[in-house]
Amino acid sequence: MDNETPKTPRPAEALKKAARAAAPNHRDPTRLRRARRAASADTLTPMMKAIKAVHSATSSTSLAPEDLARQRAAQELFGRMVSPAVGLRTEPLTVRHGPAPVPAEWVSQEAGHDRRHVVLYCHGGGYTCGQLGYARVLAGKLALSTGCDVLSFEYRLAPEHPYPAALQDALSVWDYMAYMGYGARDILVAGDSAGGNLALELALKLKEQGRRQPRALILMSPWTDLTASGESYTQRAGLDPMLTMDYVESVRAAFCGPRTDFDAPALSPLFADLRGLPPTLIQVGTNEILYSDSERLHGAMQAQNVFSTLEVYPDCWHVFQQLPTRHAAQAMDSVGRFVQRVL
Repeated sequence: MDNETPKTPRPAEALKKAARAAAPNHRDPTRLRRARRAASADTLTPMMKAIKAVHSATSSTSLAPEDLARQRAAQELFGRMVSPAVGLRTEPLTVRHGPAPVPAEWVSQEAGHDRRHVVLYCHGGGYTCGQLGYARVLAGKLALSTGCDVLSFEYRLAPEHPYPAALQDALSVWDYMAYMGYGARDILVAGDSAGGNLALELALKLKEQGRRQPRALILMSPWTDLTASGESYTQRAGLDPMLTMDYVESVRAAFCGPRTDFDAPALSPLFADLRGLPPTLIQVGTNEILYSDSERLHGAMQAQNVFSTLEVYPDCWHVFQQLPTRHAAQAMDSVGRFVQRVL
């Protein structure tokens, strides 16, 4: 693990050619697809190939109702298979403090733990997938690593409920926690992928409303730039076993609905005024097309006097913390240490 932003790793020659083929405009869809075709599958390690094979069964660019239903069911099954089960208890509830009821779940350690502070966890899934069972994977790991109770919630999903439905639900849950007696300084907000986007947008909305910020932000492979303008979208296309630009474009269209101003701060927090946001931990793997989203967010936060720590994990993929690997354990241990520092 590197605590500083590393130099771009040297990819295989095929990937270099693919990146050059995509220049000068790496956002052009035709050039992006040409780059991905040119990137050889040999750039993936055996583990990356296995992860890609599994992920391809649960991810699709199709947003047809039957395909979405299969994706959501597969993610729920994944959550049941890999969620930590020992030493944890769950308590379901429904939050009714906003425009729609929000299913939620407390995940807590059975042993003694910190009851003064809580983690509000925003799950990933491209804003189109993700339910409580899927969220339980990282909710459980966060409970074990931080020693805090974790509240995850099932926000409304696109394309049935595009922006701003998810943010409205996040605000509803925030208000519920205030109703339950938690102050802003008692709450740490965590999120992965699209959930990292939601965690940032929640903090920005609280700032806009003149309300206090959470104690800290914990972001795992956050999706911060919906314009996909970072270099990693082309440079690491052949290294990423999880995401493709086709998938990003598909879920972006579902989430944004008719909106095309993808650089709006309400959609892409990378371009927001970040001043006043709380201390932030950002974790990302080197093998992610969203790598630039983390790297540039870290730079923007530092430039705007926000305390930010960027942790880069070598040869890791998008939201690698979900799986039982050595780097995932290291990352969650680091989350625990970060929480202890900010509390």
